[in-house]
Amino acid sequence: MSTTAPLTSPTFVNGDVSFWFREGGIPTRRPALPGDLDVDVALVGGGYTALWTAYYLKQAQPDLRIAVLEKEFAGFGASGRNGGWLSAEPPGQMRRYAKAHGREPAVVMQREMFSSVDEVIRVAAEEGIEADIQKDGLLHVATNAAQERRLRDRLPALRAEGWGEDDLLELDRDQLAERVRVAGARTAHWSPHCARIQPAKLVRGLADVVERMGVTIYEGTEVTEIRPYEAVTPHGTVRASFVIRALEGFTSGLRGNRRSWLPMNSSMIVTEPLPAAEWEEIGWHGAELIGDEANSYCYIQRTTDGRIAIGGRGIPYMFGSRVDQRGETRTATQMQLQAILRQHFPATRDVAIDHTWSGVLGVPRDWCATVHVDERTGLGWAGGYVGHGVTTTNLAGRTLRDLILRQKTELTRLPWVGRKVRGWEPEPLRWLGVRSLYVAYRAADRHENSGLERTSAIARIANVISGR
Repeated sequence: MSTTAPLTSPTFVNGDVSFWFREGGIPTRRPALPGDLDVDVALVGGGYTALWTAYYLKQAQPDLRIAVLEKEFAGFGASGRNGGWLSAEPPGQMRRYAKAHGREPAVVMQREMFSSVDEVIRVAAEEGIEADIQKDGLLHVATNAAQERRLRDRLPALRAEGWGEDDLLELDRDQLAERVRVAGARTAHWSPHCARIQPAKLVRGLADVVERMGVTIYEGTEVTEIRPYEAVTPHGTVRASFVIRALEGFTSGLRGNRRSWLPMNSSMIVTEPLPAAEWEEIGWHGAELIGDEANSYCYIQRTTDGRIAIGGRGIPYMFGSRVDQRGETRTATQMQLQAILRQHFPATRDVAIDHTWSGVLGVPRDWCATVHVDERTGLGWAGGYVGHGVTTTNLAGRTLRDLILRQKTELTRLPWVGRKVRGWEPEPLRWLGVRSLYVAYRAADRHENSGLERTSAIARIANVISGR
């Protein structure tokens, strides 16, 4: 991989908001909580999870008093910083859900993920949310022998988990090249259950919709403590029949939650618009989302204005579960992402980078998301989406609606409802473990790129230790 200095445009931005918000402009901040408040439902966090929950609750019961409490502005966190994959990939290990509840409930959950992709598209169209949505599917591409074997070995398990022949197709290199030319590609999987979105446009549109429905969004309002029937802020205490934690990677900042979900960092870069000649060389004329099969994987989209946005792991974790609020990306991470971009698409060798940023996602110790509402205390949560939250938040919102309204439905029987997970190890074990794992994954990728025929032993050991 290239180790040349980053190529940046005159308008290059590092950190602050994501490119997605920069493109559309940072929204004017809504007023903060003016004082103590009584509502029916308090939603802590202003991202997709809270907004989808508010949307479906208001649809089901319009007279509910609902307040969303957000430290910055709606969508500031992962909802406005992600890679724009509206994907049906599950938020965790389906084998673990199946082990706890049986295969059939896990298959039902996977089918719900498929339908959730279309549900988001339906709501966006019905509510007039313009979010650059285009459903051309998802490609997972193998570029060396070990990745190819890993991709093929995974297929039987995916079939058993509900991915039928219409849900997942194997492509040879020629079939892949008809969609996009990835340098060194050997084989790929393609699923129709994925759409490209502009994340900030979706979260801004959804926030506007729920406001029109009568939900109040308080911004600049940090919740410092959640306790039965109360959310405590510096501006006042919100009392509610249900207080729902929807903070994802920022959960660790709440008292008593330092080890609940690991705040995992992910970084992105976006290029300047590519000239027509470069796009012709790449041959990527649709809006397929692309991921590679490396152990330290990447995720890629083609934007509506002809850029490439690519993301991956930078510094995966900060000591003590701290979170970087500024979203800056280290130069070394910028260079790593550029190297991956140029490796996959050599035509981008002279294309400048316009913006880089980082965000944080939530990872439970068993890498499986959960949804929960305790009727005795009024406390609930949803999250730990392990990087697959764009679609999963919609399913979580509908599930939380049913749990809050005390309705027994197919959604409340899904295997992630009420799932109990042990906490992460205390420091310094947590920091040493996570940092070591990602050093191991990068080393495994180097070994596999050198000609290994199967997954590196280093990666296999790291997967066991990490719980992935």
